[in-house]
Amino acid sequence: MNIDFELYRIFYVVANNGNITKASLELNISQPAISKSIKNLEEQLGGTLFVRTKRGVILTEEGLEFYKYIKQAMEYISSAENRFSELSNLEVGTIRIGISTTLTKEFLLPYLEKFHLLYPKIDIQIITGMSSELFSKLRNGLVDIVILNLKNKEYDQDLEIIPCREIHDIFVASPTYLNTISPTISLTNLNNYPLILQAKGSNTRSFLDNFMLEQKINLKPSIELTSYSLVYEFTKLGLGIGYVTKEYISDDLKNGNLVEIELDKKIPSRFIGIVLSKTHLPSFSTKKLLEIILQNQEPK
Repeated sequence: MNIDFELYRIFYVVANNGNITKASLELNISQPAISKSIKNLEEQLGGTLFVRTKRGVILTEEGLEFYKYIKQAMEYISSAENRFSELSNLEVGTIRIGISTTLTKEFLLPYLEKFHLLYPKIDIQIITGMSSELFSKLRNGLVDIVILNLKNKEYDQDLEIIPCREIHDIFVASPTYLNTISPTISLTNLNNYPLILQAKGSNTRSFLDNFMLEQKINLKPSIELTSYSLVYEFTKLGLGIGYVTKEYISDDLKNGNLVEIELDKKIPSRFIGIVLSKTHLPSFSTKKLLEIILQNQEPK
């Protein structure tokens, strides 16, 4: 059967009221139109739903059994409408963000703070991992967005890439360690010094390795660490020359805790970016977080 939903709705209201006149007022439909709709529904179902009395209408035995299912369906629909309204008004919901610990601290936190003040009932989940793992989760709908340091390369066509903030990578050293070496180093001589880098597999390390290979240089770090924060800490201890992001250590550069190494060739800038799946529509809450992030970015 392909029965018009409106007929079910009219039946439901008439059954609730037990009276066509009251149903007419509630539905803002004329009594003859309601009677016609009920007759139409009974004809399509092949049975009688109501018995007419002087006081109104009474459900038949079959009509009462039919009403139990229609009542449940209408309540489900009402719940669905309410849930959709809550989601669209950001009264409920969850945002699952794939991101590194470093970018959570250095990039995302201010936006999450603003978002939470506006929409405190939205749950925020942070999922960390390698970019390849996060992309897989994004494609499978297990995370809503991925935020990462973009590489200078083309991404797969099923992903939407939104560049946000431009960042600049530099080599730095502690003032104590810098006193033992020249403050200016050529790219070709970097391997003569103890280099402190993130381990292979991170976007930051991949970006540096690709740039250096373009210069026909294969870097051989003395210390490889799993996280950016450890590179930062080891460099501050004076254990060597660290590869860091200038914007993340601006305070250390200002107060002299770290000093930038002058290179004979500048490392290209790159961007922090947001990645979305083109095959999964973002939720209302995800769209709002994106709006907050993007409206606070400088024009590129």
